[in-house]
Amino acid sequence: MQEFTARRTTKTRDEIWLLEHPQVYTLGVAGRPEHLPRSDNGIEIIKVDRGGQITYHGPGQLVVYLLLDMRRRGLSIKPLVALMEQAVIDTLAAHGVASARRAGAPGVYAGAAKVAALGLRVRNGCCYHGLALNVDMDLSPFHAIDPCGFPGLEVTHARALGIADPMDALGVQLVDRLLALLPAG
Repeated sequence: MQEFTARRTTKTRDEIWLLEHPQVYTLGVAGRPEHLPRSDNGIEIIKVDRGGQITYHGPGQLVVYLLLDMRRRGLSIKPLVALMEQAVIDTLAAHGVASARRAGAPGVYAGAAKVAALGLRVRNGCCYHGLALNVDMDLSPFHAIDPCGFPGLEVTHARALGIADPMDALGVQLVDRLLALLPAG
């Protein structure tokens, strides 16, 4: 992502990458030690250059990296974050699951539990990193940290919310919604 963004020109096409990470904690640039794992569970911690605190990535979680020229699309950070959250909200709503954003706590929540996390980095008007939607995963690694810097934050996944679609199908649905919401660029 960093290399792609560093080599971009005004003619470089935007890309959206879908992937699934092995077990890893990622610590954003604002990461604070008090949010780190309370016990050694063998999961590596990697410092990354996105915003935010610590989160967990692992099997069963859909990670969507948005490599966008924000200037070309006329976007700034807050509207892009709202657009990403809305794409997740719309994807879940298509399955009958109500969810919402929270002021001061980026991401998407179903009731009291976070189902999707967001974190971006912007360089020269272009963003990278993106969002992570918990699809069908072991949530126990979240219990060792303060997810996104919020002690006691509940975390859930789409399967627990009654969504049976596999990760690849949810990925297509989510990207379709992102593309429908993104301004032309």
